[in-house]
Amino acid sequence: QAALVESGGGSVQPGGSLNISCRAFGFSVENYAIGWFRQVPGKPRERVSCISRRDSRTFYEDSVKGRFTISRSGGRVYLQMKNLSPEDTAVYYCNRIIFQAPWGQGTQVTVSS
Repeated sequence: QAALVESGGGSVQPGGSLNISCRAFGFSVENYAIGWFRQVPGKPRERVSCISRRDSRTFYEDSVKGRFTISRSGGRVYLQMKNLSPEDTAVYYCNRIIFQAPWGQGTQVTVSS
């Protein structure tokens, strides 16, 4: 049974940084394209970044481009977030881009002064 566990969220002030991590159980993140998604209450979950399977190409939504960096190492997928703004406040999730696993609980990121 595939499972995902996100960690590393927290509360930061605008302009701050956070690094969040995704750990997979039941499959290897190296064998799938993996994405980071985020969701705020009342809105659909949106994908903010992903990393391809074969050559680890990275993709970013315009709203996070230049501020977020996705990477994959040691069986985990990371999202480095810099220059955070209140608009980045959300629960962040990771998942496979196709053949999605059950969603994990996510990790809360709160950006507030």
